[in-house]
Amino acid sequence: MKCDKKGLLLYAVTDRSWLNGETLYSQVEKALQGGATFIQLREKNLDQDHFMEEALELKKLCAAYHVPFVINDNVEIAAKMDADGVHVGQSDMEAVRAKLGPDKIIGVSAQTVEQAILAEQRGADYLGVGAVFHTGSKADAEDVSHETLTAICNAVKIPVIAIGGITRDNVTELSGSGICGIAVISAIFAQKDIVSATKDLKEQTLRMLENK
Repeated sequence: MKCDKKGLLLYAVTDRSWLNGETLYSQVEKALQGGATFIQLREKNLDQDHFMEEALELKKLCAAYHVPFVINDNVEIAAKMDADGVHVGQSDMEAVRAKLGPDKIIGVSAQTVEQAILAEQRGADYLGVGAVFHTGSKADAEDVSHETLTAICNAVKIPVIAIGGITRDNVTELSGSGICGIAVISAIFAQKDIVSATKDLKEQTLRMLENK
């Protein structure tokens, strides 16, 4: 499965700190019901066995909704459980592609034009650029200005999504940058009604993309 621009419209990244007694599976299913177009499993503190078990369950769920499912950072698990792909930082892309094969999705984080161009040259399928707003989910993330985001979009041919602190209230500020979608965590998973929050955010994102 390869990613396309439409598939990157509303990219949901998991975070178990927002579970509040729910299962991750349940929350992801609600996001999919609300119209999330891409799911990334992000687990920083889960042991390998539980990570694998969770990943396999979510892979089946996403397949039922025909939505791509990728793993954050953990290339070994992504390869082992045959995920649709992986999202990595500024890493050795050749090694990642060799492990996953030619048909898997590889997303790469970027904060500068130079990083973006290098990632594209090394075979990235899409870029996640940010943080475009202040975010509590990644304390060390540097802010990326609207100008830099636009410059990155103009510098590469692969799809670019914005990430970091995006909400339904500020997503319109990304208009005209050239992105094809947004990636969010709390704007979906921290909401009381995940289905409605996802639907609303998707509508706001589509409006933002129409105002070029």
